[in-house]
Amino acid sequence: MQSQSLAHILSALESLAPLSLAQPWDKVGLHVAGDGRPIRRICLAIDLLPEVLEDAAKGGADLCVSYHPLLFKPMERLDGSTWQSRVAMAAVRNGIAVYSPHTALDGVRDGVNDWLIAGLGAGTVAPLQHAAGVEQTQEYRVVVFVPVDAVDRVREAMSASGAGHVGDYSECSFGAMGVGTFLPGASTNPAIGARGKLERVSEVRLEMPCARGALAPVLAALRIAHPYEEPLFDVTRMEARVDATQGVGRVMDLASTASGAELAARAKAYLRVASIQRSSRIGQSDTEHRRVAVCAGSGGSMLDAVVSSGATLFLTGEMSHHEVIAARERGVEVLLAGHTNTERGYLPRYADRLRAAGAGRGISLEVFVSAADQEVLHSV
Repeated sequence: MQSQSLAHILSALESLAPLSLAQPWDKVGLHVAGDGRPIRRICLAIDLLPEVLEDAAKGGADLCVSYHPLLFKPMERLDGSTWQSRVAMAAVRNGIAVYSPHTALDGVRDGVNDWLIAGLGAGTVAPLQHAAGVEQTQEYRVVVFVPVDAVDRVREAMSASGAGHVGDYSECSFGAMGVGTFLPGASTNPAIGARGKLERVSEVRLEMPCARGALAPVLAALRIAHPYEEPLFDVTRMEARVDATQGVGRVMDLASTASGAELAARAKAYLRVASIQRSSRIGQSDTEHRRVAVCAGSGGSMLDAVVSSGATLFLTGEMSHHEVIAARERGVEVLLAGHTNTERGYLPRYADRLRAAGAGRGISLEVFVSAADQEVLHSV
């Protein structure tokens, strides 16, 4: 098994939800770096509330993956005056790292919104808004020139720090032989050759893919493992590509039509909630729906996209009173299940996927969903 460094885990997390999929306003990624310990246990939650962090610490978690970002607005000081600062301070005291995938996990294939729309039935699914240019998970290519006898050492060091991952493959690299030349100056201390003498060395051009989150530790490992005083390397951003299966929200053409009442019942059972709010008109006959849409969390901003898609029913967590009226008057029936009720049920699936992503990288991970992570609003 490879070492379970934070850089390795960040690479696994980004393979499941590339941060390039996140909305521009979002604050995804690493929020608290932890104390550098190996990552063995990961706690998942929707919101990293104080009781959730306490549960994570008691459970021996080294990393909390909080779906909603802990640090969203800029903080001028960590003085305990807000609950976010108190949680961040407690995370630092406990040496626990904190990470948030948020809208990147919404938009990715097999993410939150794909899970959510499955609750309405079977059918053909597509994003409500396609991602304009979804970047590959491996966002950079690191190229370094290494003497032949040091190639394995440098490759292994870079791999151990998070480079070389493509899908479920690890230690991916390419090497090409060549001859490097250099002339050591008067102030140098060359590992090969002598000052003032042109040196020719058989070298390998070593190339490895590297996710954005692992780039800094990979370059640090490269410098340490490389025998040269001044190793020559390049970092190139890899070309973006479009994946039509990823983007914001989801729309589905149902395999067979269903009434609003039936779809509400399906969503209620799937999400395991006591009730769902529905915007149908009193006294009006129940509408049969063929095309339906979803957006986990708060969906008001997606109304134009829902209407443009041709969907006539929209399942989301919450919308304002006026947004619901606007949707109804534009021919869209709304189902509101509660903000985190449209997200929390995905966490067990996320835990399974994270374990599998770790195993694909030779990493054994214990992942658990915090029992303290609960909906904050309750019917009385």
